[in-house]
Amino acid sequence: MRAVGYRRPLPVSDPESLVDAEVPVPTPGPHDLLVRVEAVSVNPADVKSRSGSDPKGFRILGYDAAGVVTAVGDAVTRFAVGDEVWYAGQIDRPGSNAQFQLVNENIVGPKPATLDFADAAALPLTTITAWEMLFDHFGLTAQSTGTLLMVGAAGGVGSMVVQLARARTGLTIIGTARRGESRQWATEMGAHHVVDRHDLMASVHALVPDGVDYIISPFSKGNIETYAALIRPLGHIAATDEPEGLDLLPLKAKSVTWHWELMFTRPMLLPADSYQHDLLTETARLVDAGRLRTTATTRLSPLNAATLRDAHARVESSGAIGKVVVSTA
Repeated sequence: MRAVGYRRPLPVSDPESLVDAEVPVPTPGPHDLLVRVEAVSVNPADVKSRSGSDPKGFRILGYDAAGVVTAVGDAVTRFAVGDEVWYAGQIDRPGSNAQFQLVNENIVGPKPATLDFADAAALPLTTITAWEMLFDHFGLTAQSTGTLLMVGAAGGVGSMVVQLARARTGLTIIGTARRGESRQWATEMGAHHVVDRHDLMASVHALVPDGVDYIISPFSKGNIETYAALIRPLGHIAATDEPEGLDLLPLKAKSVTWHWELMFTRPMLLPADSYQHDLLTETARLVDAGRLRTTATTRLSPLNAATLRDAHARVESSGAIGKVVVSTA
């Protein structure tokens, strides 16, 4: 089968940073689906792996995917050949940048019927990340109130945090964005207020002088003192980044809870856990009911090394709104 991967970490401008290859079609294990990949999206996790980790040979990248089940393992119970599915994969198995991919049925959901493969592929990883922070770490429900600050509300994760919080909680949502188009996007996603991240303290305090109850942070370096000033006592913060040497001591006086979020934890360490299957199934229902929308903003094709280098370069720019998706055709 055709696949795209890398053999050593290189800048995306190097033609060898992502290369085309022919590899054997994998055979499903007991709980595996063999999926014919129809579309993928590119995340910062893809960029981080390609540019900074040793593949120890040839590694197929790619996490988000939407496609069609073509074979199943002998213990599979949730899906059958011909089913259209979506998922975010895991970091310790070959990725979605290929014609076919093996994926554990426990982290796969039925693709929303109202989305094509490209629009569907934009959502799984960011949805899982957002869902786990809001409803697992923070424990939010439909009855939850208070104020949520989403830093970087126009990005992939931010777009889903805003949508899910608006659809499934009673929170007031403050998003941060810098450019006019980013502010408009965050508002379209459902943010009640959008402020400038570079004037965070004054902008947020102007809206909520007593502070916010929840913060989601993809940019934690240099912001802990600000978060400590903005968060209410006994508040919660969830972070998706991992700055080296991060000092959280300024949060102690308010007994703030700090949550680390890595959506790959369950697939890696709890392979029998069906939490991600369940949340992707519910997300598909919300999409088909018109309560959530795709975050795909840039659509590229075909699925080959040249196109994926282009996609990685766009994600690396850090100014992307929504998600970059790549279709097989």
